[in-house]
Amino acid sequence: MLAQAAFSWNPVTDWQALTSQEFMRNALLAGTVAAVLCSVVGTFVVLRGLTFAADALTHVGFAGASGAVLFGFPPVAGLLTLTLVVAAAIGALEERLRGRDVVIGMILVGALGLGVLLLRLSAGYSNETYALLFGDILALSARDLVILGAAAGVALTATIAVFRPLLFATIDEEVAESRGIPVRALSIGFMLIVGVAATAATQVVGALLAVALIVAPAAAAQRLTDRPGAAVALAIVLGLAVTWAGLVLGYWLPYPVSFFITSLAAVVYALCRVISSRSVTARRRDVVEAAAAA
Repeated sequence: MLAQAAFSWNPVTDWQALTSQEFMRNALLAGTVAAVLCSVVGTFVVLRGLTFAADALTHVGFAGASGAVLFGFPPVAGLLTLTLVVAAAIGALEERLRGRDVVIGMILVGALGLGVLLLRLSAGYSNETYALLFGDILALSARDLVILGAAAGVALTATIAVFRPLLFATIDEEVAESRGIPVRALSIGFMLIVGVAATAATQVVGALLAVALIVAPAAAAQRLTDRPGAAVALAIVLGLAVTWAGLVLGYWLPYPVSFFITSLAAVVYALCRVISSRSVTARRRDVVEAAAAA
């Protein structure tokens, strides 16, 4: 996306130029909603080891969006519908990780193949569906924003409602089940929430890159704190930072927004990993010195 005005280095002037464009206002709003949702949900995705499942759901969404366009429906409607159906199926699987990984891998491969076929059949709308692979947040319409906002609102409300039992089941599933927590139903419900987050991330950075927005801020936050509440709050801050920065860079520079968002997310995670490693090393050194002094 080419810059709409010359960069002046005056923050007020540049912000006014940025927000004077309707497509940028829509993009900032969509990016904010997606970043908050993905950061909250991503915290549990990382804790529960569901990164692969989240990645598969973004590819399933690509197939759903391609099919929706082929039959004359809004892409986001197909994206959300098929993602939720497959998310429920994944959540209902056996909890053995090895078997689930195999099935999820087959779902991912099959979804990509189906998406390519539907993309080919809907050649007249290829630009619209192709954008779902790599993201085109600057082209989101008001209708897309309404659907995204409504779905994200429901998903965030559901996440807040099940936060404590979900955290309990994530930390110790057997004990949670013995305490009467419906672990299987909770798993299905959470995967539905992940499906909504995958839909939001796909709208922002595309199916092939969406997992970065779901996983990177949450994983980076968990490198810096062990407290669940603090981890969620920090993940939101990091998610908003990389999304807003990516949108600003994508406006002023002639390169894809999705490139900036995912690259910044990767850099943030790398920095947090370095910081946490140094902190662990420092703590170990203090322990060794204290033991030696004793």
